[in-house]
Amino acid sequence: MGGYAEKARVKASFLVRRPEGLSARRAMAIGTAGFTAMLAVIALEQHGSQSRSGDVLVTGAAGGVGSVAVALLSHLGHRVVASTGRQEQRAYLTELGAADLIDRATLSAKPARPLDSELWAGAVDAVGGTTLATVLTQLKYRASVAACGLAGGSDLPATVIPFLLRGVNLLGIDSVMCPREERIQAWKRLVHDLPLDRLDRVSQTVRLSDLPELAPKILNGEVRGRIVVDVAI
Repeated sequence: MGGYAEKARVKASFLVRRPEGLSARRAMAIGTAGFTAMLAVIALEQHGSQSRSGDVLVTGAAGGVGSVAVALLSHLGHRVVASTGRQEQRAYLTELGAADLIDRATLSAKPARPLDSELWAGAVDAVGGTTLATVLTQLKYRASVAACGLAGGSDLPATVIPFLLRGVNLLGIDSVMCPREERIQAWKRLVHDLPLDRLDRVSQTVRLSDLPELAPKILNGEVRGRIVVDVAI
């Protein structure tokens, strides 16, 4: 039937009830990307991330996962540093709650050494590749990075040194086979911890007929935030 069908027949075990207080449109604006961002934040919390620990990095910050991650982390009291290659999105990311921006080019080169200066008390990485490898070298002692994307590549040109000398954690985030109870918890947290007014400001609704024009823009990284497709128009 396709991902844009108005109705779908799926196994009941695949579904969770939409939380009270969350409209259907906002649920779709959050989508898989926002759900993944929430799983990443929960994973960081479970591994000791606290708002007083220092700066938390979000890579690919202007994208779907990154945008929601920035909003969530800032709302929870963290000082968020957003990494993006689109400096024209500074006002957008600042509105979401980013305290500072860094150019993605500073993270995208292959690490020159196995350990760099300790910069991040935690990180949500939606890029992968050399960016994730660099983040691992810059994590503070026993800090964690939640890996939830591969926009920059699926390889990981890293060493085990950060794990052995700093005890850092690489946390894999899976939103497909995530257990049902964890799904329910994540959606409840999204209603409570994601500022829905910010979600509204970074979301737009398009028609189904707009997709052929929109798809190349998404692939070229020219779209920010969240897009809701109204399949009825």
